[in-house]
Amino acid sequence: MFGLDKKDTTLLIVVALMVLLAPFILNPFPEGSAMAQFNAGYPDLMQRFVIFGIFAIGFNILFGLTGYLSFGHAAFLGVGSYSAVWMFKLLSMNIIPAIVLSILVSGIFAAVIGFVSLRRSGIYFSILTLAFAQMSYNLAYSVLTPITNGETGLQLSLNDPRILGSSATADGSIPVTSLFGLEMRAAEQIQIGPWAFQFSVGFYTCAIIMLIAFYLSIRIFRSPFGLMLRAVKSNQQRMNYTGLNTRPYTLTAFIISGMYAGLAGGLLACMDPLAGAERMQWTASGEVVLMTILGGAGTLIGPVLGAGFIKYFENIFSKINESTLDGWFSFLPDGLQHAVVWVADHFVGSGWHLTLGILFMLVVIFLPGGLVEGGQRIYAWISGSKRKAKAAETKTEPAE
Repeated sequence: MFGLDKKDTTLLIVVALMVLLAPFILNPFPEGSAMAQFNAGYPDLMQRFVIFGIFAIGFNILFGLTGYLSFGHAAFLGVGSYSAVWMFKLLSMNIIPAIVLSILVSGIFAAVIGFVSLRRSGIYFSILTLAFAQMSYNLAYSVLTPITNGETGLQLSLNDPRILGSSATADGSIPVTSLFGLEMRAAEQIQIGPWAFQFSVGFYTCAIIMLIAFYLSIRIFRSPFGLMLRAVKSNQQRMNYTGLNTRPYTLTAFIISGMYAGLAGGLLACMDPLAGAERMQWTASGEVVLMTILGGAGTLIGPVLGAGFIKYFENIFSKINESTLDGWFSFLPDGLQHAVVWVADHFVGSGWHLTLGILFMLVVIFLPGGLVEGGQRIYAWISGSKRKAKAAETKTEPAE
Protein backbone atom coordinates (compact mmCIF):
# COMPACT_ATOMS: atom_id res chain seq x y z
CA MET A 1 0.00 0.00 0.00
CA PHE A 2 1.46 3.38 -1.11
CA GLY A 3 4.68 1.53 -1.96
CA LEU A 4 5.19 0.35 1.65
CA ASP A 5 5.51 -3.17 2.99
CA LYS A 6 3.01 -4.62 5.43
CA LYS A 7 4.88 -3.54 8.56
CA ASP A 8 5.33 0.08 7.45
CA THR A 9 1.74 0.27 6.21
CA THR A 10 0.51 -0.88 9.61
CA LEU A 11 2.70 1.72 11.32
CA LEU A 12 1.39 4.48 9.05
CA ILE A 13 -2.23 3.45 9.72
CA VAL A 14 -1.62 3.38 13.50
CA VAL A 15 -0.04 6.84 13.44
CA ALA A 16 -2.88 8.15 11.27
CA LEU A 17 -5.51 6.82 13.68
CA MET A 18 -3.66 8.24 16.69
CA VAL A 19 -3.40 11.67 15.07
CA LEU A 20 -6.90 11.87 13.60
CA LEU A 21 -8.53 10.63 16.82
CA ALA A 22 -6.36 12.89 19.01
CA PRO A 23 -9.32 15.03 20.22
CA PHE A 24 -10.74 11.87 21.83
CA ILE A 25 -7.47 10.24 22.94
CA LEU A 26 -6.11 13.38 24.58
CA ASN A 27 -9.34 14.13 26.49
CA PRO A 28 -9.73 11.03 28.71
CA PHE A 29 -11.06 12.85 31.77
CA PRO A 30 -14.47 14.57 32.14
CA GLU A 31 -14.64 18.35 32.22
CA GLY A 32 -14.66 19.74 35.73
CA SER A 33 -13.09 16.66 37.30
CA ALA A 34 -9.89 16.81 39.33
CA MET A 35 -8.01 14.95 36.59
CA ALA A 36 -9.18 17.28 33.79
CA GLN A 37 -5.95 19.17 34.45
CA PHE A 38 -4.16 16.46 32.44
CA ASN A 39 -6.38 16.71 29.36
CA ALA A 40 -4.49 17.92 26.28
CA GLY A 41 -7.21 17.81 23.64
CA TYR A 42 -7.50 21.52 22.94
CA PRO A 43 -6.55 22.83 19.46
CA ASP A 44 -3.51 24.97 20.29
CA LEU A 45 -1.69 22.17 22.08
CA MET A 46 -2.64 19.49 19.54
CA GLN A 47 -1.33 21.72 16.77
CA ARG A 48 1.99 22.03 18.58
CA PHE A 49 2.15 18.25 18.99
CA VAL A 50 1.99 17.62 15.24
CA ILE A 51 4.05 20.66 14.18
CA PHE A 52 6.95 19.79 16.45
CA GLY A 53 6.47 16.18 15.39
CA ILE A 54 7.29 17.33 11.83
CA PHE A 55 10.31 19.21 13.17
CA ALA A 56 11.57 16.09 14.97
CA ILE A 57 10.89 13.79 11.99
CA GLY A 58 13.05 16.00 9.80
CA PHE A 59 15.82 16.20 12.39
CA ASN A 60 15.77 12.40 12.68
CA ILE A 61 16.48 12.07 8.95
CA LEU A 62 19.79 13.82 9.56
CA PHE A 63 20.73 12.63 13.04
CA GLY A 64 19.04 9.23 13.07
CA LEU A 65 20.30 8.12 9.65
CA THR A 66 23.69 9.82 9.26
CA GLY A 67 24.70 10.37 12.89
CA TYR A 68 25.41 14.07 12.27
CA LEU A 69 24.21 15.95 15.35
CA SER A 70 23.09 19.48 14.49
CA PHE A 71 22.70 22.05 17.27
CA GLY A 72 21.43 24.72 14.90
CA HIS A 73 18.23 23.34 13.40
CA ALA A 74 16.13 26.03 15.03
CA ALA A 75 17.58 28.47 12.46
CA PHE A 76 15.52 26.76 9.76
CA LEU A 77 12.45 26.80 12.01
CA GLY A 78 12.80 30.57 12.36
CA VAL A 79 13.49 31.13 8.67
CA GLY A 80 10.37 29.16 7.80
CA SER A 81 8.27 31.29 10.15
CA TYR A 82 9.61 34.58 8.77
CA SER A 83 9.05 33.41 5.18
CA ALA A 84 5.45 32.45 5.89
CA VAL A 85 4.60 35.75 7.59
CA TRP A 86 6.13 37.73 4.71
CA MET A 87 3.99 35.73 2.28
CA PHE A 88 0.90 36.61 4.33
CA LYS A 89 1.89 40.27 4.31
CA LEU A 90 2.63 40.51 0.58
CA LEU A 91 0.49 37.94 -1.26
CA SER A 92 -2.54 36.43 0.49
CA MET A 93 -3.73 34.80 3.69
CA ASN A 94 -3.93 31.38 2.03
CA ILE A 95 -1.51 29.06 3.82
CA ILE A 96 -0.43 27.10 0.71
CA PRO A 97 1.89 29.80 -0.77
CA ALA A 98 3.25 30.49 2.71
CA ILE A 99 4.10 26.82 3.30
CA VAL A 100 5.72 26.47 -0.14
CA LEU A 101 7.88 29.57 0.41
CA SER A 102 8.86 28.36 3.90
CA ILE A 103 10.08 25.05 2.51
CA LEU A 104 11.97 26.62 -0.41
CA VAL A 105 13.72 29.36 1.59
CA SER A 106 14.66 26.94 4.38
CA GLY A 107 16.01 24.48 1.81
CA ILE A 108 18.22 27.17 0.24
CA PHE A 109 19.39 28.31 3.67
CA ALA A 110 20.14 24.70 4.66
CA ALA A 111 22.12 24.17 1.45
CA VAL A 112 24.38 27.13 2.27
CA ILE A 113 24.92 26.17 5.93
CA GLY A 114 25.29 22.48 5.12
CA PHE A 115 27.85 23.14 2.37
CA VAL A 116 30.12 24.79 4.95
CA SER A 117 29.31 22.73 8.05
CA LEU A 118 29.64 19.32 6.42
CA ARG A 119 33.30 19.94 5.70
CA ARG A 120 33.73 18.77 9.29
CA SER A 121 32.18 15.91 11.25
CA GLY A 122 31.59 14.97 14.84
CA ILE A 123 31.66 17.68 17.48
CA TYR A 124 33.15 20.18 14.99
CA PHE A 125 30.08 19.85 12.78
CA SER A 126 27.81 20.35 15.81
CA ILE A 127 29.69 23.49 16.86
CA LEU A 128 29.55 24.91 13.33
CA THR A 129 25.77 24.45 13.13
CA LEU A 130 25.38 26.00 16.57
CA ALA A 131 27.50 28.98 15.48
CA PHE A 132 25.41 29.50 12.34
CA ALA A 133 22.19 29.32 14.36
CA GLN A 134 23.41 31.88 16.88
CA MET A 135 24.58 34.13 14.06
CA SER A 136 21.13 33.91 12.53
CA TYR A 137 19.51 34.64 15.88
CA ASN A 138 21.66 37.73 16.48
CA LEU A 139 21.23 38.96 12.90
CA ALA A 140 17.46 38.73 13.30
CA TYR A 141 17.72 40.97 16.35
CA SER A 142 20.10 43.54 14.84
CA VAL A 143 21.25 43.83 11.22
CA LEU A 144 18.16 42.23 9.67
CA THR A 145 15.67 44.29 11.69
CA PRO A 146 14.02 45.71 8.50
CA ILE A 147 13.14 42.12 7.55
CA THR A 148 12.54 40.56 10.97
CA ASN A 149 11.30 43.59 12.96
CA GLY A 150 13.84 42.86 15.69
CA GLU A 151 12.68 42.21 19.25
CA THR A 152 9.03 42.98 18.46
CA GLY A 153 8.83 40.18 15.93
CA LEU A 154 7.33 40.14 12.47
CA GLN A 155 3.55 40.35 12.49
CA LEU A 156 0.65 41.38 10.29
CA SER A 157 -0.75 44.91 10.16
CA LEU A 158 -3.56 46.81 8.47
CA ASN A 159 -1.01 48.48 6.16
CA ASP A 160 0.17 45.27 4.50
CA PRO A 161 -0.02 45.51 0.66
CA ARG A 162 -1.67 42.13 0.19
CA ILE A 163 -1.84 41.49 -3.59
CA LEU A 164 -4.39 38.67 -3.71
CA GLY A 165 -6.39 39.59 -0.65
CA SER A 166 -7.73 42.49 1.34
CA SER A 167 -5.63 44.24 3.97
CA ALA A 168 -8.59 44.44 6.35
CA THR A 169 -11.92 42.71 6.85
CA ALA A 170 -15.30 44.44 6.71
CA ASP A 171 -15.16 45.22 10.43
CA GLY A 172 -11.67 46.73 10.11
CA SER A 173 -9.69 43.85 11.63
CA ILE A 174 -6.73 41.94 10.19
CA PRO A 175 -7.75 38.91 8.07
CA VAL A 176 -7.04 35.44 9.45
CA THR A 177 -5.08 32.66 7.82
CA SER A 178 -7.15 30.20 5.83
CA LEU A 179 -7.08 27.27 3.42
CA PHE A 180 -9.28 28.19 0.46
CA GLY A 181 -11.81 29.86 2.74
CA LEU A 182 -11.49 27.52 5.73
CA GLU A 183 -10.16 29.62 8.61
CA MET A 184 -7.39 27.99 10.60
CA ARG A 185 -8.82 29.19 13.91
CA ALA A 186 -12.27 27.75 13.20
CA ALA A 187 -13.23 25.02 15.66
CA GLU A 188 -16.26 22.93 16.52
CA GLN A 189 -16.98 21.62 20.00
CA ILE A 190 -19.00 18.48 20.62
CA GLN A 191 -20.36 17.73 24.08
CA ILE A 192 -20.78 14.03 24.92
CA GLY A 193 -21.94 13.72 28.50
CA PRO A 194 -19.32 15.34 30.77
CA TRP A 195 -16.72 15.28 28.00
CA ALA A 196 -16.08 18.19 25.62
CA PHE A 197 -14.21 17.41 22.39
CA GLN A 198 -12.85 20.18 20.14
CA PHE A 199 -12.25 19.73 16.42
CA SER A 200 -10.12 22.44 14.82
CA VAL A 201 -9.51 23.15 11.14
CA GLY A 202 -5.97 24.22 11.99
CA PHE A 203 -5.18 20.99 13.84
CA TYR A 204 -6.47 18.70 11.10
CA THR A 205 -4.62 20.71 8.45
CA CYS A 206 -1.37 20.28 10.39
CA ALA A 207 -2.22 16.63 11.09
CA ILE A 208 -2.66 15.77 7.41
CA ILE A 209 0.60 17.54 6.54
CA MET A 210 2.35 15.65 9.33
CA LEU A 211 1.07 12.32 8.00
CA ILE A 212 2.39 13.20 4.54
CA ALA A 213 5.73 14.16 6.09
CA PHE A 214 5.78 10.91 8.07
CA TYR A 215 5.01 8.87 4.94
CA LEU A 216 7.85 10.58 3.06
CA SER A 217 10.23 9.85 5.93
CA ILE A 218 9.31 6.15 5.72
CA ARG A 219 10.08 6.16 2.00
CA ILE A 220 13.42 7.87 2.68
CA PHE A 221 14.31 5.35 5.42
CA ARG A 222 13.53 2.39 3.15
CA SER A 223 15.10 3.78 -0.03
CA PRO A 224 18.62 3.11 -1.38
CA PHE A 225 19.39 6.70 -0.41
CA GLY A 226 18.40 5.89 3.19
CA LEU A 227 20.61 2.79 3.14
CA MET A 228 23.50 4.94 1.96
CA LEU A 229 22.93 7.33 4.86
CA ARG A 230 22.94 4.38 7.28
CA ALA A 231 26.26 3.31 5.79
CA VAL A 232 27.62 6.81 6.39
CA LYS A 233 26.59 6.53 10.03
CA SER A 234 28.11 3.07 10.32
CA ASN A 235 31.55 3.90 8.92
CA GLN A 236 31.97 6.95 6.73
CA GLN A 237 35.76 6.64 6.62
CA ARG A 238 35.59 3.15 5.15
CA MET A 239 33.18 4.40 2.48
CA ASN A 240 35.60 7.19 1.58
CA TYR A 241 38.41 4.64 1.24
CA THR A 242 36.37 2.78 -1.37
CA GLY A 243 36.36 5.95 -3.47
CA LEU A 244 32.73 6.86 -2.80
CA ASN A 245 32.11 10.55 -2.16
CA THR A 246 29.62 10.73 0.73
CA ARG A 247 29.26 14.52 0.86
CA PRO A 248 26.43 14.75 -1.72
CA TYR A 249 24.42 12.25 0.35
CA THR A 250 24.98 13.99 3.68
CA LEU A 251 24.32 17.42 2.14
CA THR A 252 21.06 16.16 0.64
CA ALA A 253 20.03 14.75 4.01
CA PHE A 254 20.88 18.08 5.65
CA ILE A 255 18.80 20.00 3.09
CA ILE A 256 15.81 17.66 3.46
CA SER A 257 16.04 17.95 7.24
CA GLY A 258 16.19 21.75 6.98
CA MET A 259 13.14 21.77 4.70
CA TYR A 260 11.21 19.76 7.28
CA ALA A 261 12.19 22.32 9.92
CA GLY A 262 11.12 25.15 7.60
CA LEU A 263 7.79 23.42 7.06
CA ALA A 264 7.29 23.25 10.83
CA GLY A 265 8.17 26.93 11.18
CA GLY A 266 5.79 27.84 8.39
CA LEU A 267 2.96 25.92 10.04
CA LEU A 268 3.62 27.71 13.34
CA ALA A 269 3.15 30.99 11.47
CA CYS A 270 0.05 29.65 9.71
CA MET A 271 -1.61 28.92 13.04
CA ASP A 272 -0.41 32.18 14.62
CA PRO A 273 0.93 34.73 12.07
CA LEU A 274 3.83 35.94 14.18
CA ALA A 275 7.55 35.24 13.78
CA GLY A 276 10.18 36.08 16.36
CA ALA A 277 13.91 35.49 16.69
CA GLU A 278 13.34 33.37 19.81
CA ARG A 279 12.41 30.47 17.52
CA MET A 280 16.03 30.49 16.28
CA GLN A 281 17.61 30.36 19.72
CA TRP A 282 19.94 27.51 20.71
CA THR A 283 17.44 26.24 23.29
CA ALA A 284 14.95 25.48 20.49
CA SER A 285 17.66 23.45 18.72
CA GLY A 286 18.38 21.59 21.94
CA GLU A 287 14.70 20.83 22.35
CA VAL A 288 14.45 18.95 19.04
CA VAL A 289 17.56 16.96 20.01
CA LEU A 290 15.83 15.94 23.24
CA MET A 291 12.66 15.02 21.34
CA THR A 292 14.54 12.73 18.97
CA ILE A 293 16.70 11.01 21.60
CA LEU A 294 13.83 10.67 24.07
CA GLY A 295 11.56 9.08 21.47
CA GLY A 296 14.24 6.96 19.84
CA ALA A 297 16.79 8.26 17.33
CA GLY A 298 16.85 6.33 14.08
CA THR A 299 13.33 4.98 14.54
CA LEU A 300 10.35 6.10 12.51
CA ILE A 301 7.78 6.88 15.19
CA GLY A 302 10.22 7.78 17.98
CA PRO A 303 10.61 11.50 17.16
CA VAL A 304 6.83 11.94 17.04
CA LEU A 305 6.47 10.33 20.46
CA GLY A 306 9.32 12.42 21.85
CA ALA A 307 7.83 15.65 20.52
CA GLY A 308 4.44 14.85 22.03
CA PHE A 309 6.01 13.85 25.34
CA ILE A 310 8.02 17.06 25.76
CA LYS A 311 5.26 19.38 24.58
CA TYR A 312 2.82 17.65 26.94
CA PHE A 313 5.13 18.29 29.91
CA GLU A 314 5.78 21.84 28.80
CA ASN A 315 2.11 22.76 28.53
CA ILE A 316 0.39 20.54 31.12
CA PHE A 317 2.83 20.12 33.99
CA SER A 318 3.92 23.75 33.80
CA LYS A 319 0.33 24.84 34.56
CA ILE A 320 0.11 22.94 37.85
CA ASN A 321 0.57 25.59 40.53
CA GLU A 322 0.55 25.60 44.33
CA SER A 323 -3.21 26.12 44.60
CA THR A 324 -3.80 23.06 42.39
CA LEU A 325 -1.52 20.98 44.60
CA ASP A 326 -3.33 22.25 47.70
CA GLY A 327 -6.57 20.94 46.25
CA TRP A 328 -5.07 17.55 45.46
CA PHE A 329 -3.57 17.01 48.93
CA SER A 330 -6.29 18.70 50.99
CA PHE A 331 -7.15 15.34 52.62
CA LEU A 332 -3.80 15.34 54.46
CA PRO A 333 -3.23 16.97 57.87
CA ASP A 334 -2.19 20.62 57.55
CA GLY A 335 1.47 20.16 58.46
CA LEU A 336 1.93 17.15 56.17
CA GLN A 337 -0.06 18.85 53.40
CA HIS A 338 2.21 21.89 53.37
CA ALA A 339 5.31 19.67 53.33
CA VAL A 340 4.05 17.53 50.44
CA VAL A 341 2.93 20.59 48.46
CA TRP A 342 6.30 22.28 49.05
CA VAL A 343 8.18 19.24 47.70
CA ALA A 344 5.82 18.64 44.74
CA ASP A 345 5.89 22.32 43.77
CA HIS A 346 9.57 21.96 42.85
CA PHE A 347 8.69 19.35 40.18
CA VAL A 348 5.73 21.05 38.49
CA GLY A 349 4.84 24.61 37.54
CA SER A 350 8.04 26.55 36.94
CA GLY A 351 10.02 23.46 38.00
CA TRP A 352 8.67 21.16 35.29
CA HIS A 353 12.13 21.15 33.66
CA LEU A 354 13.45 19.25 36.68
CA THR A 355 10.89 16.47 36.21
CA LEU A 356 11.60 16.32 32.48
CA GLY A 357 15.33 16.22 33.17
CA ILE A 358 14.95 13.30 35.60
CA LEU A 359 12.78 11.39 33.12
CA PHE A 360 15.27 12.07 30.33
CA MET A 361 18.11 10.73 32.51
CA LEU A 362 16.13 7.58 33.32
CA VAL A 363 15.33 7.00 29.65
CA VAL A 364 18.96 7.47 28.57
CA ILE A 365 20.23 5.15 31.33
CA PHE A 366 17.64 2.36 31.17
CA LEU A 367 16.22 2.79 27.64
CA PRO A 368 19.02 3.89 25.30
CA GLY A 369 16.65 3.34 22.38
CA GLY A 370 14.14 5.81 23.81
CA LEU A 371 10.42 5.37 24.31
CA VAL A 372 10.26 3.07 21.29
CA GLU A 373 12.61 0.63 23.00
CA GLY A 374 10.40 0.78 26.09
CA GLY A 375 7.38 -0.13 24.00
CA GLN A 376 9.29 -2.97 22.34
CA ARG A 377 10.32 -4.38 25.72
CA ILE A 378 6.75 -4.26 27.00
CA TYR A 379 5.52 -5.97 23.82
CA ALA A 380 8.23 -8.64 24.09
CA TRP A 381 7.35 -9.23 27.75
CA ILE A 382 3.64 -9.60 26.96
CA SER A 383 4.38 -11.88 23.99
CA GLY A 384 6.75 -13.97 26.11
CA SER A 385 4.15 -14.31 28.87
CA LYS A 386 1.55 -15.45 26.34
CA ARG A 387 3.92 -18.00 24.82
CA LYS A 388 4.78 -19.39 28.26
CA ALA A 389 1.10 -19.64 29.16
CA LYS A 390 0.33 -21.37 25.86
CA ALA A 391 3.24 -23.80 26.33
CA ALA A 392 2.02 -24.59 29.84
CA GLU A 393 -1.47 -25.35 28.53
CA THR A 394 -0.24 -27.68 25.79
CA LYS A 395 2.31 -29.45 27.98
CA THR A 396 1.43 -33.13 28.44
CA GLU A 397 2.57 -35.48 31.15
CA PRO A 398 4.36 -38.68 29.99
CA ALA A 399 2.34 -41.88 30.32
CA GLU A 400 3.29 -44.13 33.22
